[in-house]
Amino acid sequence: MPGEFTSEPDADEAIAEARKLFAKPCLFEKSVVRIDDLPDDGVVEVAFAGRSNVGKSSLLNALIGRRDMARTSNTPGRTQALNLFNIADGALRLVDMPGYGYAKAPKTLVDGWNRLIQDYLRGRVELRRLCLLIDARRGVGAGDRAVMDGLDSAAVSYQVVLTKSDKLKSAELERVRAETEEALKKRAAARPEVLVTSSQKSRGIVELRAALVGLARPAP
Repeated sequence: MPGEFTSEPDADEAIAEARKLFAKPCLFEKSVVRIDDLPDDGVVEVAFAGRSNVGKSSLLNALIGRRDMARTSNTPGRTQALNLFNIADGALRLVDMPGYGYAKAPKTLVDGWNRLIQDYLRGRVELRRLCLLIDARRGVGAGDRAVMDGLDSAAVSYQVVLTKSDKLKSAELERVRAETEEALKKRAAARPEVLVTSSQKSRGIVELRAALVGLARPAP
């Protein structure tokens, strides 16, 4: 299965540590529409970005084991701020970012979202990784490549996560995964491995948790 870990000891250890971390309480902290309102507490952050309606909120809910922590909607553009979620009392903070590529929103609103995203990515020292979510049915699009260009330029480490993989047959999914990995080979800030997930089928959630656990603050 694409995106699954092997049985190597280090992978098993990461999965075990991730299970412990994500079993701990996760609390919604706040929604932020201005960079100045972000917490200044040094907590390590992992951000989630992607096209509108790519399934960010559903994936976040699956990741933290809650059905309704991150607000889900079939309406593109619903996330209009940086939504912050705190895991294990500051071990890790997850940041749900506004989606990009939704042209029907008012231009002034879209411009505001874009400025917020750009300011966050350029200057947030707590940001250790960005998970770039891409709909497996669409593959890497022009908007995704533009975001990758910005992340490479800003030297923000990012990992591509394919969503909605349950919508594709195995052969087609493998083709998309391979094409996506090929597109990342010359990307300076991209991690080489592509994770394959499905919030509906809980596919790849264990692997995604394991990929993030090494970034978290160690338990006392």
